[in-house]
Amino acid sequence: MDRYAAAGDEAAERARQQERHYQLLSALQSLVKELPSSFQQRLSYTTLSDLALALLDGTVFEIVQGLLEIQHLTEKSLYNQRLRLQNEHRVLRQTLRQKHLEAQQSCRPHNVPVLQAAQQRELEPWQAMEHRIREEQQAMDRKIVLELDRKVADQQSTLEKAGVAGFYVTTNPQELTLQMNLLELIRKLQQRGCQVGKAAL
Repeated sequence: MDRYAAAGDEAAERARQQERHYQLLSALQSLVKELPSSFQQRLSYTTLSDLALALLDGTVFEIVQGLLEIQHLTEKSLYNQRLRLQNEHRVLRQTLRQKHLEAQQSCRPHNVPVLQAAQQRELEPWQAMEHRIREEQQAMDRKIVLELDRKVADQQSTLEKAGVAGFYVTTNPQELTLQMNLLELIRKLQQRGCQVGKAAL
C-alpha cells in the first residue's frame, strides 16, 4: 500500500512540476512580447521551455539575485576607486592654485613680474603632471572596463553551469544583448510572477 501511495505522490509531484513549467513558460512567452522583434525571433519555444525548466526549483532566481548584488557591490567599489583618484588629482590642482594665489597676494607690486615668471616655470613640470594625471585616469578607466568584463564572464559562466538556456561566455555584442534580455525576463518573472507558480502549487 505504501508503494502505491509513494507512486501517487510522485505522480502528483510530476504533475505539479509540469503545471509550474507550463506557468513559467506561459509567463516567459508573455514577457518576450515586450522585447524588440529582433530578439523575439531569437528566443525560440525550445529556448523558452529550457529556461522555464531551469527556473522550476527557484535556484536560478537566487543565483541571479546573488550575481546582481555582487555586480552592484563591484560597480560601487570601482566607482569609489575612480572618485578617490579624481579627488586626489583635484586636491593637487587646488593646492598649486592656492599656493600661487597666496604668493601673488603677499607679493609686492614691483615683484609681481618676477613671481609670475617663477610660477610659470613651476607650471612646466605641472603640465607634465597633468599629463600623468590623464594617463592615470585612463589607466583606471581601462582597469574598470576589464574588471566589469571579468564580472560579465563570471556571470555568464555561473549561469551556464546552472543550466540556464542561452548563457555561455561570449563577448559578442549581439549575444550579450540577448543574455541581458534573458536576465531581464528572469528578473521580471521574479518580481511579478515567479510567485504565481509557487502560489498556485
